Amino acid sequence: MLDERKAEVLRVLVEEYISSGEPVSSRAILECSKLDVSPATIRNDLSALDREGLAIQPHTSAGRVPTSRGYRYYVDHLTPKRLRAATRERIQGFFSTVHQELGRLLKSTSELVADISQYPAIVTGPGMAGEHVHGVSLVPLGGHAVLMVLVSDAGRVGKEVLTLEHLVEVAVVEEAERVLGGMLHGRLLAGAVGLRDEVPSDLSTAIREVVEAGIDMVGLSEDAARDVYVGGTSQMAALWEDLSTVHRVLGMLEREALVMGIMSSAPPGTVIQIGDELPMDESVDLAMISTPYQVGGVAAGRIGVLGPMRMDYSRTISIVEEVSDNLADSLGS
Repeated sequence: MLDERKAEVLRVLVEEYISSGEPVSSRAILECSKLDVSPATIRNDLSALDREGLAIQPHTSAGRVPTSRGYRYYVDHLTPKRLRAATRERIQGFFSTVHQELGRLLKSTSELVADISQYPAIVTGPGMAGEHVHGVSLVPLGGHAVLMVLVSDAGRVGKEVLTLEHLVEVAVVEEAERVLGGMLHGRLLAGAVGLRDEVPSDLSTAIREVVEAGIDMVGLSEDAARDVYVGGTSQMAALWEDLSTVHRVLGMLEREALVMGIMSSAPPGTVIQIGDELPMDESVDLAMISTPYQVGGVAAGRIGVLGPMRMDYSRTISIVEEVSDNLADSLGS
Protein backbone atom coordinates (compact mmCIF):
# COMPACT_ATOMS: atom_id res chain seq x y z
CA MET A 1 0.00 0.00 0.00
CA LEU A 2 1.44 3.35 -1.04
CA ASP A 3 1.36 6.39 1.17
CA GLU A 4 -0.79 9.30 0.03
CA ARG A 5 2.00 11.20 -1.72
CA LYS A 6 3.38 8.24 -3.67
CA ALA A 7 -0.17 7.26 -4.67
CA GLU A 8 -0.65 10.78 -6.06
CA VAL A 9 2.67 10.58 -7.94
CA LEU A 10 1.57 7.27 -9.48
CA ARG A 11 -1.86 8.67 -10.38
CA VAL A 12 -0.32 11.62 -12.21
CA LEU A 13 2.25 9.36 -13.88
CA VAL A 14 -0.46 7.04 -15.22
CA GLU A 15 -2.79 9.81 -16.39
CA GLU A 16 -0.03 11.79 -18.06
CA TYR A 17 1.22 8.68 -19.83
CA ILE A 18 -2.32 7.81 -20.95
CA SER A 19 -2.62 11.34 -22.34
CA SER A 20 0.76 11.64 -24.07
CA GLY A 21 2.06 8.15 -24.68
CA GLU A 22 5.54 9.43 -23.80
CA PRO A 23 7.64 8.71 -20.69
CA VAL A 24 6.72 11.19 -17.96
CA SER A 25 9.41 13.29 -16.28
CA SER A 26 9.57 14.22 -12.60
CA ARG A 27 9.18 17.86 -13.65
CA ALA A 28 5.91 17.08 -15.49
CA ILE A 29 4.60 15.20 -12.46
CA LEU A 30 5.43 18.13 -10.18
CA GLU A 31 3.70 20.60 -12.52
CA CYS A 32 0.57 18.46 -12.96
CA SER A 33 0.15 17.41 -9.35
CA LYS A 34 -0.92 19.53 -6.41
CA LEU A 35 2.02 18.37 -4.33
CA ASP A 36 4.00 21.06 -2.55
CA VAL A 37 7.33 19.24 -2.55
CA SER A 38 10.73 19.59 -4.18
CA PRO A 39 11.75 17.98 -7.50
CA ALA A 40 14.16 15.78 -5.53
CA THR A 41 11.25 14.39 -3.48
CA ILE A 42 9.38 13.48 -6.68
CA ARG A 43 12.48 11.77 -8.05
CA ASN A 44 12.84 9.78 -4.84
CA ASP A 45 9.18 8.77 -5.00
CA LEU A 46 9.61 7.63 -8.61
CA SER A 47 12.60 5.53 -7.58
CA ALA A 48 10.42 3.97 -4.87
CA LEU A 49 7.74 3.18 -7.48
CA ASP A 50 10.45 1.52 -9.59
CA ARG A 51 11.45 -0.69 -6.65
CA GLU A 52 7.80 -1.59 -6.05
CA GLY A 53 7.48 -2.70 -9.69
CA LEU A 54 4.86 -0.01 -10.39
CA ALA A 55 6.93 2.04 -12.83
CA ILE A 56 9.96 1.64 -15.07
CA GLN A 57 12.44 3.97 -16.74
CA PRO A 58 12.82 2.84 -20.40
CA HIS A 59 16.11 4.72 -20.80
CA THR A 60 18.49 6.32 -18.33
CA SER A 61 17.70 9.83 -19.56
CA ALA A 62 13.97 9.22 -20.02
CA GLY A 63 11.03 9.68 -17.69
CA ARG A 64 8.92 6.85 -16.31
CA VAL A 65 6.08 4.75 -17.66
CA PRO A 66 3.67 2.62 -15.60
CA THR A 67 3.99 -1.15 -15.50
CA SER A 68 0.98 -3.48 -15.60
CA ARG A 69 1.20 -3.54 -11.77
CA GLY A 70 1.17 0.25 -11.77
CA TYR A 71 -1.97 0.30 -13.89
CA ARG A 72 -3.57 -2.29 -11.59
CA TYR A 73 -2.89 -0.15 -8.50
CA TYR A 74 -4.25 2.89 -10.36
CA VAL A 75 -7.55 1.27 -11.42
CA ASP A 76 -8.05 -0.31 -7.99
CA HIS A 77 -8.12 3.20 -6.51
CA LEU A 78 -9.94 4.89 -9.38
CA THR A 79 -13.16 6.89 -9.28
CA PRO A 80 -14.75 6.79 -12.78
CA LYS A 81 -15.49 10.09 -14.47
CA ARG A 82 -19.02 11.27 -14.94
CA LEU A 83 -19.74 11.34 -18.67
CA ARG A 84 -20.50 14.63 -20.34
CA ALA A 85 -24.19 15.35 -20.74
CA ALA A 86 -23.87 15.22 -24.55
CA THR A 87 -22.42 11.69 -24.38
CA ARG A 88 -25.14 10.47 -22.03
CA GLU A 89 -27.79 12.01 -24.27
CA ARG A 90 -26.30 10.32 -27.32
CA ILE A 91 -26.43 6.91 -25.62
CA GLN A 92 -29.97 7.44 -24.35
CA GLY A 93 -31.06 8.73 -27.75
CA PHE A 94 -29.64 5.67 -29.50
CA PHE A 95 -31.63 3.22 -27.38
CA SER A 96 -34.81 5.29 -27.42
CA THR A 97 -34.93 5.32 -31.24
CA VAL A 98 -33.39 2.01 -32.33
CA HIS A 99 -35.83 -0.85 -33.00
CA GLN A 100 -34.01 -3.95 -34.23
CA GLU A 101 -34.07 -7.68 -33.63
CA LEU A 102 -31.71 -8.76 -30.84
CA GLY A 103 -28.68 -9.72 -32.94
CA ARG A 104 -28.69 -6.48 -34.89
CA LEU A 105 -29.26 -4.46 -31.73
CA LEU A 106 -26.24 -6.03 -30.02
CA LYS A 107 -24.07 -5.50 -33.12
CA SER A 108 -25.18 -1.86 -33.27
CA THR A 109 -24.43 -1.56 -29.55
CA SER A 110 -20.85 -2.78 -30.09
CA GLU A 111 -20.41 -0.17 -32.82
CA LEU A 112 -21.87 2.55 -30.59
CA VAL A 113 -19.48 1.71 -27.73
CA ALA A 114 -16.52 1.61 -30.12
CA ASP A 115 -17.44 4.95 -31.66
CA ILE A 116 -17.86 6.72 -28.31
CA SER A 117 -14.87 5.16 -26.55
CA GLN A 118 -12.59 5.04 -29.61
CA TYR A 119 -11.59 1.49 -28.66
CA PRO A 120 -12.69 -1.86 -30.12
CA ALA A 121 -15.83 -3.11 -28.35
CA ILE A 122 -17.32 -6.55 -27.71
CA VAL A 123 -20.91 -7.44 -26.81
CA THR A 124 -21.94 -11.01 -26.00
CA GLY A 125 -25.48 -12.27 -26.51
CA PRO A 126 -27.65 -13.68 -23.74
CA GLY A 127 -27.26 -17.36 -24.63
CA MET A 128 -30.00 -19.88 -23.87
CA ALA A 129 -29.94 -19.85 -20.06
CA GLY A 130 -33.32 -18.11 -19.81
CA GLU A 131 -35.01 -20.40 -22.36
CA HIS A 132 -36.78 -23.72 -21.92
CA VAL A 133 -35.86 -27.04 -23.50
CA HIS A 134 -38.13 -27.92 -26.41
CA GLY A 135 -36.39 -31.04 -27.64
CA VAL A 136 -33.27 -33.22 -27.36
CA SER A 137 -31.73 -35.42 -30.04
CA LEU A 138 -28.78 -37.79 -29.69
CA VAL A 139 -26.84 -38.90 -32.77
CA PRO A 140 -24.22 -41.71 -32.54
CA LEU A 141 -20.96 -40.58 -34.15
CA GLY A 142 -19.22 -43.92 -33.81
CA GLY A 143 -16.85 -45.21 -31.20
CA HIS A 144 -17.19 -43.32 -27.92
CA ALA A 145 -18.84 -40.15 -29.28
CA VAL A 146 -22.46 -38.97 -29.39
CA LEU A 147 -23.70 -35.63 -30.74
CA MET A 148 -26.31 -33.99 -28.50
CA VAL A 149 -28.58 -31.42 -30.18
CA LEU A 150 -30.60 -29.22 -27.84
CA VAL A 151 -33.47 -27.06 -29.16
CA SER A 152 -34.95 -24.28 -27.02
CA ASP A 153 -38.51 -22.98 -27.04
CA ALA A 154 -37.15 -19.87 -28.78
CA GLY A 155 -35.96 -22.03 -31.67
CA ARG A 156 -32.26 -21.73 -30.92
CA VAL A 157 -30.02 -24.76 -31.23
CA GLY A 158 -27.07 -25.87 -29.11
CA LYS A 159 -24.78 -28.72 -30.14
CA GLU A 160 -22.25 -30.57 -28.00
CA VAL A 161 -20.30 -33.80 -28.48
CA LEU A 162 -20.48 -36.26 -25.58
CA THR A 163 -17.30 -38.33 -25.18
CA LEU A 164 -18.10 -41.50 -23.25
CA GLU A 165 -16.02 -44.10 -21.48
CA HIS A 166 -17.69 -47.06 -23.18
CA LEU A 167 -18.35 -47.83 -26.84
CA VAL A 168 -21.75 -46.54 -27.87
CA GLU A 169 -24.50 -48.82 -29.16
CA VAL A 170 -27.40 -47.43 -31.20
CA ALA A 171 -30.04 -48.98 -28.92
CA VAL A 172 -28.40 -47.41 -25.88
CA VAL A 173 -28.40 -43.97 -27.54
CA GLU A 174 -32.06 -44.28 -28.53
CA GLU A 175 -33.12 -45.15 -24.98
CA ALA A 176 -30.91 -42.41 -23.50
CA GLU A 177 -32.54 -39.90 -25.88
CA ARG A 178 -35.99 -40.96 -24.68
CA VAL A 179 -34.98 -40.59 -21.02
CA LEU A 180 -33.22 -37.25 -21.54
CA GLY A 181 -36.12 -35.89 -23.54
CA GLY A 182 -38.53 -36.73 -20.75
CA MET A 183 -36.32 -35.21 -18.08
CA LEU A 184 -35.41 -31.99 -19.92
CA HIS A 185 -38.54 -31.09 -21.91
CA GLY A 186 -40.01 -27.84 -20.65
CA ARG A 187 -37.17 -27.29 -18.18
CA LEU A 188 -35.40 -23.96 -17.89
CA LEU A 189 -31.88 -24.54 -19.22
CA ALA A 190 -30.34 -22.62 -16.32
CA GLY A 191 -31.87 -25.10 -13.88
CA ALA A 192 -31.40 -28.29 -15.88
CA VAL A 193 -27.82 -28.92 -14.75
CA GLY A 194 -29.04 -30.00 -11.31
CA LEU A 195 -31.01 -32.99 -12.62
CA ARG A 196 -28.42 -35.71 -12.03
CA ASP A 197 -30.20 -36.74 -8.83
CA GLU A 198 -33.40 -37.33 -10.82
CA VAL A 199 -31.90 -39.88 -13.24
CA PRO A 200 -33.98 -43.09 -12.92
CA SER A 201 -32.22 -45.65 -10.73
CA ASP A 202 -33.22 -48.63 -12.89
CA LEU A 203 -31.21 -47.59 -15.96
CA SER A 204 -28.39 -49.76 -17.21
CA THR A 205 -24.86 -48.49 -16.65
CA ALA A 206 -24.42 -47.69 -20.35
CA ILE A 207 -27.66 -45.71 -20.63
CA ARG A 208 -27.03 -43.89 -17.36
CA GLU A 209 -23.59 -42.80 -18.60
CA VAL A 210 -25.10 -41.19 -21.70
CA VAL A 211 -27.94 -39.54 -19.78
CA GLU A 212 -25.64 -38.08 -17.11
CA ALA A 213 -23.16 -36.84 -19.75
CA GLY A 214 -26.06 -35.13 -21.55
CA ILE A 215 -27.21 -33.39 -18.37
CA ASP A 216 -23.64 -32.23 -17.68
CA MET A 217 -23.43 -30.78 -21.19
CA VAL A 218 -26.56 -28.65 -20.83
CA GLY A 219 -24.56 -25.88 -19.13
CA LEU A 220 -22.10 -25.81 -22.02
CA SER A 221 -25.00 -25.51 -24.49
CA GLU A 222 -26.11 -22.34 -22.70
CA ASP A 223 -22.84 -20.62 -23.60
CA ALA A 224 -22.41 -22.32 -26.97
CA ALA A 225 -25.49 -20.55 -28.28
CA ARG A 226 -24.13 -17.12 -27.29
CA ASP A 227 -23.13 -14.81 -30.12
CA VAL A 228 -20.18 -12.41 -30.01
CA TYR A 229 -20.46 -8.99 -31.68
CA VAL A 230 -17.33 -6.92 -32.29
CA GLY A 231 -17.18 -3.29 -33.36
CA GLY A 232 -14.41 -0.80 -34.02
CA THR A 233 -11.60 -3.08 -35.18
CA SER A 234 -10.65 -0.47 -37.79
CA GLN A 235 -9.39 1.74 -34.94
CA MET A 236 -6.75 -0.72 -33.79
CA ALA A 237 -3.87 0.48 -35.95
CA ALA A 238 -4.15 3.92 -34.34
CA LEU A 239 -4.06 2.47 -30.81
CA TRP A 240 -0.94 0.31 -31.02
CA GLU A 241 2.22 1.47 -32.78
CA ASP A 242 3.51 -2.10 -32.85
CA LEU A 243 1.74 -3.86 -35.74
CA SER A 244 2.59 -7.27 -34.28
CA THR A 245 0.44 -6.34 -31.27
CA VAL A 246 -2.41 -5.36 -33.60
CA HIS A 247 -2.15 -8.76 -35.29
CA ARG A 248 -2.14 -10.61 -31.96
CA VAL A 249 -5.23 -8.74 -30.75
CA LEU A 250 -7.00 -9.34 -34.06
CA GLY A 251 -6.09 -13.01 -33.76
CA MET A 252 -7.66 -13.10 -30.31
CA LEU A 253 -10.87 -11.50 -31.59
CA GLU A 254 -11.08 -14.10 -34.35
CA ARG A 255 -11.02 -16.88 -31.72
CA GLU A 256 -14.64 -16.50 -30.68
CA ALA A 257 -14.42 -19.25 -28.08
CA LEU A 258 -11.51 -17.47 -26.36
CA VAL A 259 -13.38 -14.15 -26.30
CA MET A 260 -16.49 -15.88 -24.94
CA GLY A 261 -14.42 -17.64 -22.30
CA ILE A 262 -12.92 -14.35 -21.09
CA MET A 263 -16.29 -12.61 -20.98
CA SER A 264 -18.34 -15.44 -19.47
CA SER A 265 -15.78 -16.26 -16.77
CA ALA A 266 -15.64 -12.67 -15.50
CA PRO A 267 -17.08 -12.21 -11.99
CA PRO A 268 -20.20 -10.06 -11.48
CA GLY A 269 -19.91 -6.32 -11.88
CA THR A 270 -17.45 -4.19 -13.81
CA VAL A 271 -14.15 -6.02 -14.31
CA ILE A 272 -10.81 -4.62 -15.48
CA GLN A 273 -8.20 -7.10 -16.73
CA ILE A 274 -4.71 -5.83 -17.51
CA GLY A 275 -1.77 -7.47 -19.29
CA ASP A 276 -1.02 -10.93 -17.94
CA GLU A 277 -4.42 -11.05 -16.22
CA LEU A 278 -5.85 -11.87 -19.66
CA PRO A 279 -5.47 -15.50 -20.85
CA MET A 280 -3.24 -14.75 -23.82
CA ASP A 281 -0.62 -17.17 -25.13
CA GLU A 282 2.08 -14.52 -24.65
CA SER A 283 2.47 -11.19 -22.89
CA VAL A 284 0.78 -8.39 -24.84
CA ASP A 285 0.04 -4.71 -24.29
CA LEU A 286 -3.68 -5.21 -23.72
CA ALA A 287 -6.40 -4.33 -21.22
CA MET A 288 -10.11 -5.15 -21.16
CA ILE A 289 -12.96 -3.46 -19.32
CA SER A 290 -16.27 -5.31 -19.23
CA THR A 291 -19.56 -5.10 -17.38
CA PRO A 292 -22.75 -7.20 -17.50
CA TYR A 293 -26.12 -6.09 -18.84
CA GLN A 294 -29.35 -7.51 -17.51
CA VAL A 295 -32.64 -8.71 -18.93
CA GLY A 296 -35.48 -8.98 -16.46
CA GLY A 297 -33.08 -8.45 -13.56
CA VAL A 298 -30.82 -11.36 -14.58
CA ALA A 299 -27.33 -10.98 -16.09
CA ALA A 300 -27.71 -11.86 -19.78
CA GLY A 301 -24.39 -10.94 -21.41
CA ARG A 302 -21.48 -8.54 -21.17
CA ILE A 303 -20.26 -5.35 -22.84
CA GLY A 304 -16.49 -5.04 -23.13
CA VAL A 305 -13.85 -2.69 -24.47
CA LEU A 306 -10.30 -3.63 -25.53
CA GLY A 307 -7.36 -1.27 -25.64
CA PRO A 308 -3.70 -0.83 -24.80
CA MET A 309 -2.78 -0.73 -21.13
CA ARG A 310 -2.59 3.07 -21.41
CA MET A 311 -6.32 3.29 -22.20
CA ASP A 312 -8.49 5.93 -20.55
CA TYR A 313 -9.89 3.69 -17.80
CA SER A 314 -11.98 6.29 -16.00
CA ARG A 315 -13.98 7.42 -19.03
CA THR A 316 -14.24 3.95 -20.55
CA ILE A 317 -15.67 2.43 -17.35
CA SER A 318 -18.35 5.12 -17.35
CA ILE A 319 -19.17 4.44 -21.02
CA VAL A 320 -19.65 0.67 -20.68
CA GLU A 321 -21.71 1.10 -17.50
CA GLU A 322 -23.93 3.79 -19.07
CA VAL A 323 -24.49 1.67 -22.19
CA SER A 324 -25.18 -1.40 -20.03
CA ASP A 325 -27.91 0.42 -18.10
CA ASN A 326 -29.54 1.74 -21.27
CA LEU A 327 -29.33 -1.61 -23.09
CA ALA A 328 -30.97 -3.33 -20.11
CA ASP A 329 -33.77 -0.74 -20.12
CA SER A 330 -34.25 -1.24 -23.86
CA LEU A 331 -34.42 -5.04 -23.62
CA GLY A 332 -36.68 -4.92 -20.60
CA SER A 333 -39.20 -2.51 -22.12
